Amino acid sequence: MVAHLFDGLGMIILSKLADYGVIVATHMALAPERQTTAAALATETRLPRATVAKVLKSLAHAGIVTGARGATGGYRLSRAADAIALSEIIQAIDGLMAPTQCTSHLPECARSEYCVTRPHWQRINRVVVAALGAITLAELTPFGAPVAKRAEVQFDTVRP
Repeated sequence: MVAHLFDGLGMIILSKLADYGVIVATHMALAPERQTTAAALATETRLPRATVAKVLKSLAHAGIVTGARGATGGYRLSRAADAIALSEIIQAIDGLMAPTQCTSHLPECARSEYCVTRPHWQRINRVVVAALGAITLAELTPFGAPVAKRAEVQFDTVRP
């Protein structure tokens, strides 16, 4: 699903859990006022219940969904789908996005002092994060978001 976000430019690979997070959040965006359980979402999305529960916990921790306990409890989006960026969902599950070690917060690799590609990977990462941030959850629903509300990424304006 999300792996084909940049058709023609190759593939961006997310974790399976992040992909499931996008599926669950998009499904919730179809009926944003509805409060639903992890079990119902699992059935409706055809994902494993334990996986949906794990995704919902991460999304709740990130403030993307809110949960209520009790007999009438469940989850719902914490704000409108057009106010939730795809990047938020991915980062809620996978953490900060980084296509290479030098764009992450991991210890630097042995080549970082003389690597000629390092500055370019950092720029590429900024463009990818900006692109994912410009796509809202509402746009991922089958009916999409109104064109006037869509944010367009200016790839040529993202500079190192």
